[in-house]
Amino acid sequence: MDSENHNPRRRFRKWFKGKHKRADHNQLSQVSDGGEDESEDNMDDILFQSMEMDPCTSTIELRVFVGTWNVAGRSPIGSLAVDLDEWLNLKDAADMYVLGFQEIVPLKTRNVIGAEDPTEARNWNLLIGKTLNNEYGCNWLTPIWHPIPSENYHYVRNSEPERRMSNNKTSMREQSRSQHENPKGVSKYKLMASKKMVGVFISVWMKSDLVSKYYISNVKVCSVACGIMGYLGNKGSVSVSMTIEGTSFCFVVAHLASGEKKGDEGRRNHQVSEIFRRTSFPRSPADDDIPHPLTILGHDRIFWFGDLNYRLYLEDNSARQLIKKLDWRALQEFDQLHREREYGGVFQGWEEGAIEFAPTYKYSSSNCNRYSGGVPSRSGEKQRTPAWCDRILWYGKGLTQLSYFRSESKFSDHRPVSALFSTQVEVVNSTNPRMVSRHTILPTIPPPVETEQSNHDEAESTLISLIVKDLEASPTHNTRCIEQIDDSDCS
Repeated sequence: MDSENHNPRRRFRKWFKGKHKRADHNQLSQVSDGGEDESEDNMDDILFQSMEMDPCTSTIELRVFVGTWNVAGRSPIGSLAVDLDEWLNLKDAADMYVLGFQEIVPLKTRNVIGAEDPTEARNWNLLIGKTLNNEYGCNWLTPIWHPIPSENYHYVRNSEPERRMSNNKTSMREQSRSQHENPKGVSKYKLMASKKMVGVFISVWMKSDLVSKYYISNVKVCSVACGIMGYLGNKGSVSVSMTIEGTSFCFVVAHLASGEKKGDEGRRNHQVSEIFRRTSFPRSPADDDIPHPLTILGHDRIFWFGDLNYRLYLEDNSARQLIKKLDWRALQEFDQLHREREYGGVFQGWEEGAIEFAPTYKYSSSNCNRYSGGVPSRSGEKQRTPAWCDRILWYGKGLTQLSYFRSESKFSDHRPVSALFSTQVEVVNSTNPRMVSRHTILPTIPPPVETEQSNHDEAESTLISLIVKDLEASPTHNTRCIEQIDDSDCS
């Protein structure tokens, strides 16, 4: 081994210079100013900045349930709770539930051009909250964690002191209730975001223990209307942006132009482009210091789902024959969205799971398992070729789709569709056991008696000499610190 490696002064000088080169030059230029207002605290802070290790990151796995459902203007009443329970698949509970709805109100003129009515959004949130929390021991009539005053809601995190105080006050109470309300030890769910635009609606929920455990920031909502005349809300999107620790997420629920005539797919493609162009999440004075994406494509993980309304390039009778044979692969060759993605019309580079279920639209009526139209056609029934109108796509690394399926609720003329994802989230470790404390290796350096300008090399030499002198005064501690310094870089 080289003799230099046994010399603590040389080893420390080599380490210090390496760290010094990687530090921010604007900050380090302040070290050698030597002005009269330079205090001991400032010097300590500068030393700490110079010798601080880069934070280490780790990853966690979150299971995200994404669902879409066109409910055909019907209110959440009757036995729908049973259907919702089946759709959410609570026997295999996810960490997050992101639910997108279309037509939660009928698309009549007064609903499209009139003032927004929050009633239906509130009713859906109440039912979702009850369904999620009832599975884990809550009384059916217990209010959800966040009663929603309007159709628009986004989670605002308490400041750190407020959270600590709140946690201290509630920890004993929660502990005493846990055996009664949460016998399986599974968390309840907290509403993170909610947004309504006419009939398009999104509702995002997350396990409350994960909300407390991980840093969730910059939760924002946005709507884009691109229906009648290009600016009315009968068609369009609602989106949620949020950052979990170091990973940003965007959830986009869309209801695109209907129609199965030739060229209608072009209108849908145009609306997708408009949603990309006009969706934004601007910064506000209330935001924290963590930068967040301003557009859809700026996010790390993106989910786009809803009644996208893409149809089949296939004659009605031929489509029904393939459906009868359960030949989903052959049928998908005629799917408009599949073709448009393949030929570059829309969603280039995006992914969708293999479709191994029957088309989700259009069923004859509620409480019916028969597709509308066909031969012979019933009187007054709309003639529609069955199609996979309800879809879930995603974009970004660190995403794995675990399942893609439809549920069999007969609540509307669409069947709900769901996908379960496993996603990686980057977490910055708040404490690094390999990080060297400044109080461990740095002595307190008194301010100079006379302040005069000195060059950069002299300042560095003086600093190293003082530090090494302190280290050499304690040989046993010296060896341990030097080993920590050599092993300080994060893998």
